[in-house]
Amino acid sequence: MSSKYQSREIITKAICGKGRKFSTVTHTVTPPHKPSSILGAWIINHQYEAVAAGDGIEVIGTYDINIWYSYDKNSQTEVAKETVSYVENVPLSYLDSRHRTSTVEVTAEATQEPSTVEASVSGDGRVAIRVEREFAVELVAETKLNVLVVPGGEDGDKDFDFGSELGDYEDLDPDLLDDEL
Repeated sequence: MSSKYQSREIITKAICGKGRKFSTVTHTVTPPHKPSSILGAWIINHQYEAVAAGDGIEVIGTYDINIWYSYDKNSQTEVAKETVSYVENVPLSYLDSRHRTSTVEVTAEATQEPSTVEASVSGDGRVAIRVEREFAVELVAETKLNVLVVPGGEDGDKDFDFGSELGDYEDLDPDLLDDEL
């Protein structure tokens, strides 16, 4: 006895991997003059791209560190600038191994742009800048989905209205709804 339903495979693009990584890094900048104090430290001109790398996604980027500081016993000020390059390996917390590797596309989003948390002067005149950054990444690829189909299209000539009437939800208890929706 055979079932009236059959299974078919559909090939489609889908999110097959996701990951997120927060990190704190420290950069050292040596200004041309020995700083007396730090007046400000900013990260600007952030640029990055994402590439697939083994079981994760690498975010490769650069940004400029600008340090406004005083020197010569706080009588002069200047801005020291330095461009920093980085490679951040973001592991995938979810990965569907059934995806087709030849169709992989990766993306990264800076959920927290690099920003200065702290800047301090060391005894030898160098400035240590602590920077926080966070990335969310996705891997999109072709994958197979299995769907059940009704052979012969028994209901093929029927039109289905999947819209909703306004009154459809009046009797729902809002306390039972999932907060994440």
